[in-house]
Amino acid sequence: MFNLDSEYDTAGDQEQAIEKLVEQIESSQERCILMGVTGSGKTFAMANIIERLGIPTLILSHNKTLARQLWQEISELFPSNAVEYFVSYYDYYQPEAYIPGRDLYIDKELQMNERIEQERFSTVASLVSRPDVITIGTVSSIYGLNPPEVFQQNHLRLEVGQKSDPQEIVRELVGLHYRRVSGEIARGDIRLRGEVLDIWMPSRDDPIRVRFGWQGIEKIQVCEAISWEVLDEFEEAWIHPREFYMTSEESFNLAIEDIEHELEDRVGWFQKKGMEIEAYRLEGRTKFDLEMLTEIGSCKGVENYSRHFDRRAKGERSFCLLDFFSSNAERFHGGPDRYLVIMDESHVTLPQVGGMYGGDFSRKKNLVDHGFRLPSAYDNRPLRIDEFQDLVPRMLYVSATPGERELRHLAEVTSQEVPKELLHVGGRGGSVKPDFDKKVTTSTMEQTISKIDGVVRMEIRPTGLLDPEIVVKPTKGQVQDLMSEINKRVGRDERVLVTVMTIKFAEEVAEYLEKNGIKAHYLHSEIDTLQRTEIIKALRLGHIDVIVGINLLREGLDIPEVSLVAIFDADKQGFLRNERSLLQTIGRASRNENGVVILYADTISPSMEAAMSQTISRRKRQDSYNQIHGIVPKTIQKALPTMGEEESSILAGTAGKGAKGGKRFVGKTRSKKGVSGLAQKFSLGAGMWNTSDSVLDNVSQPNFEVETETEQSGSMNEDQLISKLEREMRAAAERLDFEKAAQIRDRIMQLHNPTN
Repeated sequence: MFNLDSEYDTAGDQEQAIEKLVEQIESSQERCILMGVTGSGKTFAMANIIERLGIPTLILSHNKTLARQLWQEISELFPSNAVEYFVSYYDYYQPEAYIPGRDLYIDKELQMNERIEQERFSTVASLVSRPDVITIGTVSSIYGLNPPEVFQQNHLRLEVGQKSDPQEIVRELVGLHYRRVSGEIARGDIRLRGEVLDIWMPSRDDPIRVRFGWQGIEKIQVCEAISWEVLDEFEEAWIHPREFYMTSEESFNLAIEDIEHELEDRVGWFQKKGMEIEAYRLEGRTKFDLEMLTEIGSCKGVENYSRHFDRRAKGERSFCLLDFFSSNAERFHGGPDRYLVIMDESHVTLPQVGGMYGGDFSRKKNLVDHGFRLPSAYDNRPLRIDEFQDLVPRMLYVSATPGERELRHLAEVTSQEVPKELLHVGGRGGSVKPDFDKKVTTSTMEQTISKIDGVVRMEIRPTGLLDPEIVVKPTKGQVQDLMSEINKRVGRDERVLVTVMTIKFAEEVAEYLEKNGIKAHYLHSEIDTLQRTEIIKALRLGHIDVIVGINLLREGLDIPEVSLVAIFDADKQGFLRNERSLLQTIGRASRNENGVVILYADTISPSMEAAMSQTISRRKRQDSYNQIHGIVPKTIQKALPTMGEEESSILAGTAGKGAKGGKRFVGKTRSKKGVSGLAQKFSLGAGMWNTSDSVLDNVSQPNFEVETETEQSGSMNEDQLISKLEREMRAAAERLDFEKAAQIRDRIMQLHNPTN
């Protein structure tokens, strides 16, 4: 059912890890842990597990960009299966909020991405129609959706060979609120001319044309909106309602009545408390929303009334993507629990999932307490962590440094004694509680893991690369020593990462290195997305040789050219220098055959000792494996980036596969001319880099083609520039190029606030 297509086979210790995990999952073990070092092939191992289990799988990542990279890798490994992408469709989202201390109300602002909405639609379409679905998603997966049965009831599926009459299809489309026209067609319209039916869904760039014959539907084509030139053909198409989300008239009327009753009760409660302003505010706001709902069927912030429209009880969770997986498993795989969730980088992702509910509740509490929203707004929310854990029948945590939550959960589900050092951690992936018990002894991550059976390890790299050599040096004269080490790497055309504890020290070290002829720059949280990305690209290209950073040089930053990582104040205990942070930072030097890590410290802290011990142990195991198998470690080869421009567009014009392997319609890919035109119009080239100027000064800002006399004279005003930037930001977001969209957003914010 799931067909893995790869020119490589498992290597290193991948096979034993895959076999153990498959055995655990097939024996109904609810939670498993894969502890894989950087470069051990965790994604390939996940793909093999999916193929062998043969059940639908959701892979969760902690941000959109990494999720998209993972989607690309999995798509290549499973070309004949439905590999989908499900993330938040907001390019920009400022939630509604109220700050009592300043009496400041902040209205909701958002910018939706239609492309991502199409991908989300394709995801649920695949889940209700076929058994071989792999979805890469983010925490958006725990937010509310319509139930699977509502989706099926209120959507129309068309496929080639379907024996349907054109008039019958038209009646169904009218039932989905489409307008039937005879002349020009626009979004939300349908038009039937003989045996040709044209449909233009509101969320699509171009209409589709359905051609009927004696045997029913003969062709489903995507056409250009003006010339009606055929752009592509599809095996099937899913047509969503004109309003996309629908409810029955009976449910709608009942919801209106419920909102009115809740309003009456809440206003009375405020009045009894002597809170007349809050009562007046809530009554006026809600009555306006009710009037809008009655007249046009929607209102601003309609999601805050979702509990009433869904007919849910107070406090009851809404449906989410996990319900679609459960429905798919029950329909195609013999039971609602026959699906898998893989949590990538679980030490980051699990706390993120667990924190969504608390942040949402805290924000809404101010709105509800001060009369901006009814209490039912609380129930438009993400899942609580306990609800999430209850819904997931089988979950595989994947990380190089598994967190305390995952380890405790594994011990609990396998009926093992929970180690004392994990007792302060909330069970089932809950929050970490303050440890006030001074008698509880702390242990290293390795010691804790050794107390729990069932953690599957993958510590041999197929490439043969060793964990970096670790050297401890005193802090006295550390900068001068570092300069000497840097010069050795520069001579070999290699790069260096330096991690420090504070922003000020990062800037001072980078400035000192630059003054002494070393091309260096700092990287920290006060540098915006545009500049961060360009600086990292400049490092890979050799425009600069050293980056000095704080906590931005860990997960997701894989630079094969880096052969030296220097860690200042390595013996300072705390979040930035705990065992997991040190191991993640050390891992940045594990993709180069000459990898070395220097720890500048005057003492050996427990975290240092634990991280060093693990690294040395892994290095010995890898070296022994290389000797036995005759492997010579080689630096990983990775294509160099282009300054200011991604190597290729990640826009998917079609998402998923049709039931018979053909394409499913979700949108039109932009033409090559359109993409290249945008690339020419918007450039983020870094220009010439040198040691005499600040690296940051060489990061060019957005540059647009000259179009008017005003622009030619250099007198384009700020409003015009911002308007152009906003258009480019939307264009980048439509291509699903989140990194560039964020870069342009940062530039717009800089123009709005030049003093910041």
